Amino acid sequence: MAAQAARRRWLQVAAVLSLCAACVGPTDRTFVTGRILPRQIRFVTILEETPGDEAGGQRSACIHIRISRANTGESILCRFGVDTPLRTREGPISTALAQRIAADRINEATQRIFSAATLESPLGMLCESLKVTLRTSFEASLAGARFRTRCDARTTPVEFGDFIL
Repeated sequence: MAAQAARRRWLQVAAVLSLCAACVGPTDRTFVTGRILPRQIRFVTILEETPGDEAGGQRSACIHIRISRANTGESILCRFGVDTPLRTREGPISTALAQRIAADRINEATQRIFSAATLESPLGMLCESLKVTLRTSFEASLAGARFRTRCDARTTPVEFGDFIL
């Protein structure tokens, strides 16, 4: 009796799951997995702030994001750098705050660009679109923040795991 009830519940769950799978939509959509945590971004102080300045100093991080296509195994490394000031006119910017701002902008941009991609989208073009989006959003998020297409030579590149399409 209990076995029949369990089997009946399992069949009901299976039927619901198959209906849900049918409602997902076209199979050429991409689902993006992967996320950067703030603590993963390693900033290096490039320019110390000068005493008495309202704004100044600079920290920089080098970021390499691996973008992979799940159905083919194709993969590229998207490289760029980000700079933030140590202090703005509003006050000091902690490393933790700089890390959070950078991670948030990167995650937002990757979701926006990669979720609009198709299975045929060239990975190199997705990387370039990501950089364009990041330049705008990152530089607008903090006075004195800069996006770089090349990393500062004094930084150590941090390779982030796969953003899988």
